[in-house]
Amino acid sequence: MKITRNDLRNVAIIAHVDHGKTTLVDEMLKQGGVFRENQQVADRVMDSNALERERGITILSKNTAVHYKGVKINIVDTPGHADFSGEVERVLKMVDGVLLLVDSFEGPMPQTRFVLKKALDLSLPVIIVVNKTDRPDARPDEVVDETLELLLELDATDEQLDSPVVFASGRDGTASLDWRVQGSDLQPLFDTILRHIPAPEGDPDGTLQLLVSTIDYNDYVGRIGVGRIDRGQISAGQMAVKCNYNSEGISAPTRLAGLFEFDGLKRVNCEHAQIGDIVAVSGLEDLAIGDTICPVDAPDPLPFVKIEDPTVTMTFCVNTSPFAGTEGQYVTSRHLRARLFKEMQTDVSLRVEDTETTDAFRVSGRGELHLSILIETMRRQGYEFAVTKPMVLYKTIDGVKHEPMEKLICDVPGEYVGAVIEKLGHRKGTLLAMHGDDRMRLEFSIPSRGLFGYRPEFMTDTRGEGVMNAVFDGYEPYKGDIPSRVSGSLVAFETGETTSYAMFYVQDRGELFITPGTKVYSGMIVGRNSRPGDIDVNVCKKKHLTSIRNAAGAEETYKVTNIRIPTLEEALEFISDDELVEITPKSFRMRKFELNAEQRKKNLAHMKDK
Repeated sequence: MKITRNDLRNVAIIAHVDHGKTTLVDEMLKQGGVFRENQQVADRVMDSNALERERGITILSKNTAVHYKGVKINIVDTPGHADFSGEVERVLKMVDGVLLLVDSFEGPMPQTRFVLKKALDLSLPVIIVVNKTDRPDARPDEVVDETLELLLELDATDEQLDSPVVFASGRDGTASLDWRVQGSDLQPLFDTILRHIPAPEGDPDGTLQLLVSTIDYNDYVGRIGVGRIDRGQISAGQMAVKCNYNSEGISAPTRLAGLFEFDGLKRVNCEHAQIGDIVAVSGLEDLAIGDTICPVDAPDPLPFVKIEDPTVTMTFCVNTSPFAGTEGQYVTSRHLRARLFKEMQTDVSLRVEDTETTDAFRVSGRGELHLSILIETMRRQGYEFAVTKPMVLYKTIDGVKHEPMEKLICDVPGEYVGAVIEKLGHRKGTLLAMHGDDRMRLEFSIPSRGLFGYRPEFMTDTRGEGVMNAVFDGYEPYKGDIPSRVSGSLVAFETGETTSYAMFYVQDRGELFITPGTKVYSGMIVGRNSRPGDIDVNVCKKKHLTSIRNAAGAEETYKVTNIRIPTLEEALEFISDDELVEITPKSFRMRKFELNAEQRKKNLAHMKDK
């Protein structure tokens, strides 16, 4: 017999990056009574990961819960960046509805379309939340119209087109059903959730079905599966098995070591849970996302949402530079392989494959940021390795080579529009729409590979005032060759320590990536050549000493000013096909694949002969 859990709601918050999801969740937690009145709470409390706090973005989906009018509201905060959309896809199986946040000025953006389509495909009810209504340039009425047009484009049902609209300021913690009326708290938003998000339904007396949508790990209890109970009930200490809809075989019966529910920011022990509850379970070995936990005598797996395929791939390999092993704790191929395959168990968008050699592994993900976050996480954990340039993954459809495409939206001042259109045209970008007055919004369809290395150029062309966002937009036939990096590399031709004297005379050649006093080796990339082609340079040369004393302050004339230290993402975008980025816990360096200068020249001559 089916029952309705009127004391429970499960909702996910989805939006484009920087539209204010995490800030709104902060205020929902405060007004939901999670914190004491005098408790000091950090901003973006849900972004608990160190990388998330540093970069100001959400990377991992997280669960929390608040209580309002006797109803427990389970809230899932999701990432807004397109590279982490796999996190959004899988958690939508845990909820009964979504809050779609839209910035009151920017309106629907590329990722808004992507996450909304996933929610509509699962027939989830939508509450439109126009956020940041306190902005002086807010245009809430137009944004509501644009969002409804997006719903129409995505073939929303009549019920979804009638979605309620709430106007909110996540920063101020206020909401209102009319943007002209200033709200005092988030009560209108909570009331709309209770009214419009359906309560979970199911058979509490049926056999247990708990679909695992997230995997966490604890050194003491091992793997922890987080998921929603679709049918039946679960108790701490009961015997259970895991099974998967896409594969045969059932695990050996195992006693559940722990059962937890979410309350505010804490995960608390519970003895019993039933349909609709989002819980965490420990004790089952090798638990994976998409597994279903069932009773021993009635295994019945649930289908899991299909995760979109990766679009970008890189090769992770053992570091072979002259400085290998001096800064990292885990440096062998065994360590590297184990860590990469472990990551694949918790990140459903990631693919890891062995290659012909035991020292290299092919890693594929949703985008450069997706893979660079993995690289940054691993280096902070003590791993040392090297990576190649990101490459797109092609598909053959009906005998024709297809490549991944991106929908790109650029917001730029009017005077820089021409430069942006020209650059993207060279990269096979097609202009789809252009609108605006002083500040123009440009929409492009462009191959994913066309965006590699473009962001620094974009920021230069728009004097730092441009904003660009892109999201995967399917596959289209191959668009032809795209010109590769125009500038060459400045390559150190001897091992040693850099000096101001040597770098002073090299800086006219181009932009330098290192500072005086940096240890370098032969074959290491120390800068960007301002012209095509690579140049071997000496950045370690010392000034010859003479018997004549230098005038006071003579050394100060050797000032090196043309230095710009690249970020990890910029380094990955800069390197060419014959170059690597060496990753260690303390630093990262760019280098030539072939370190010997003479051998590089021979290889280049051999390629030209071919």
